[in-house]
Amino acid sequence: MSALAPRAAPASAPTARRLRALARAELTLLGRNRSAVLTALLVPLALPFTVRPAVDGIDLRAKGLTLGTVTLTAAIGFSLLFAVYTSLVSAFVARREELVLKRLRTGELGDPEILVGTSLPAMCIGLVQALVLSAGCVLLLDAGAPEAPYLTVLGLLSGLVLCAALAALTSAFTRTAESAQVTALPLVFVSMIGSGIAVPAQILPDRFAAVCELLPLSPAIRLIGGGWTGRLSTSEALGATATALAWTVVAVFAVRRWFRWEPRR
Repeated sequence: MSALAPRAAPASAPTARRLRALARAELTLLGRNRSAVLTALLVPLALPFTVRPAVDGIDLRAKGLTLGTVTLTAAIGFSLLFAVYTSLVSAFVARREELVLKRLRTGELGDPEILVGTSLPAMCIGLVQALVLSAGCVLLLDAGAPEAPYLTVLGLLSGLVLCAALAALTSAFTRTAESAQVTALPLVFVSMIGSGIAVPAQILPDRFAAVCELLPLSPAIRLIGGGWTGRLSTSEALGATATALAWTVVAVFAVRRWFRWEPRR
């Protein structure tokens, strides 16, 4: 096992230029993988429509929700899970098994730059997808404008960063690119059920909901939804932000400790 040891990156080229070049190469490789493209682009667009049967018969207005805000939160959550997390698990494992990561480490790129550059295309796709889906929910489902847009933006950005870090961590325990979909499933299922993506957290039993608030993606989803509805108090927003930050720090530390740069033997 190869730990992620910090290395000083040479100053021969600006960091932004190196990241841009690596992200462009990664985007080209991603475009050649049709299954990954379909998963990243089509699944988040289709899955939000499965939320409606789960909330039919529930008085959403009593919970301060509407079908539009529920669908919007679900759509962004699915984008984080599939366009970012799942696709990046496959990308990290594939690049590792093809010795791409090992070769990159022999060049001028530092370890953090390799990880960030590899993650950028998926993160940008997730961001654009979230913006498009938000606009669609506002126009077609009358989701309305966000009451506290800064909270929604904070939730979206924290979700993107955390999903990228968790993908890098999950790849360390994934043997092949073919098994990446399997190793990503636990976090996907837990997040869909407990983080307020497939089922709004407001309709979960109180004790169960209190436990689910501590799940990795719960703070991001809570900030996104709360920012849109405006029904998130200052203390709740601070608590969600602190939890999201804590998960990000833990994930980054775990990546530094356990990320694999060479194929598993």
